[in-house]
Amino acid sequence: MKTKIILSFLLIICLPHFKSYANISIEKNPVSKATIYKPIQYKTVLVDGLSIFYREAGEINKPTIVLLHGFPSSSHMYRNLINELSDNYHVIAPDYPGFGQSSAPTPQQYQYTFDNLSVTMEHFIDKLKIKKTSFYIQDYGGPIGMRIATRRPELIQTLVIQNANAYVEGLGDVLKPLIAYIEKPNAETEKAARFFLTIDATKWQYLTGAENPEAIAPDSYSLDQYYLDRSGNDVIQLALFRDYGSNIALYEKWHQYFAKYQPPILVIWGKNDQFFIAPGANAYKKDNPNAEVHFVNGGHFALEEHHSEISKLILNFLSKKVQ
Repeated sequence: MKTKIILSFLLIICLPHFKSYANISIEKNPVSKATIYKPIQYKTVLVDGLSIFYREAGEINKPTIVLLHGFPSSSHMYRNLINELSDNYHVIAPDYPGFGQSSAPTPQQYQYTFDNLSVTMEHFIDKLKIKKTSFYIQDYGGPIGMRIATRRPELIQTLVIQNANAYVEGLGDVLKPLIAYIEKPNAETEKAARFFLTIDATKWQYLTGAENPEAIAPDSYSLDQYYLDRSGNDVIQLALFRDYGSNIALYEKWHQYFAKYQPPILVIWGKNDQFFIAPGANAYKKDNPNAEVHFVNGGHFALEEHHSEISKLILNFLSKKVQ
């Protein structure tokens, strides 16, 4: 009886405090629709008769970021970054024609040039009714995104540039076989260019310059190689190799765009990249002195091991530039 009286007394004394703590816990951890995790969705849309695959995440009413991938990759390269940005932004990552899960018509059916890829991606953006966006551009995403930006400066809120070159000082010596193929396409130069379509070259792109090669998941370069090895894809990629010189010819036009419009620019560079070397990152400040430049201890595909660090840089940058 005495024990029951003591327990009842303690309950009377402590209950108000338990209620108070419970209320504090609820108030500090509200459940809101804005913070509920939304998984990546995998979609396709018809653009100019082509099925364009894309990954999408985040609330559609939030500012949009379009992620444009490089060679020989696809939207898969952005799988981690999408998760890390989608709480705050509406994130879209398409595959180009001839890449990833998008349509891969033959060169007789579709002209594989950077001009044409950029037009298809611009029409893709219009199809999704995107009126304003930031671009994240890497490797091939650079010449594709820059063409769209110079045609549609009103579309661009910010540019996040990761190992995407726009200055001759950023071209590494590793590109010499491709430059030879551009300047003089023949059986000999094509043979050298074809090396870049092999598994050895694909692995080299991912592992060379990595801070810790053992942190690079083999799934990424294995998937890229799967797409490269599809029947007829070599002809598609060789056509784009031959057209790469059209990008270098446009560098001056892109510099004029930077100088005239001064878009907010965040440059993030894997400093050990041998395709697009570190001086190419700092060069962006020549035409846009306010460009913010950061180096990470990685290679060409820096996102594979530094996606968390890179996403923090992006979130901090966009919080100041995009409302």
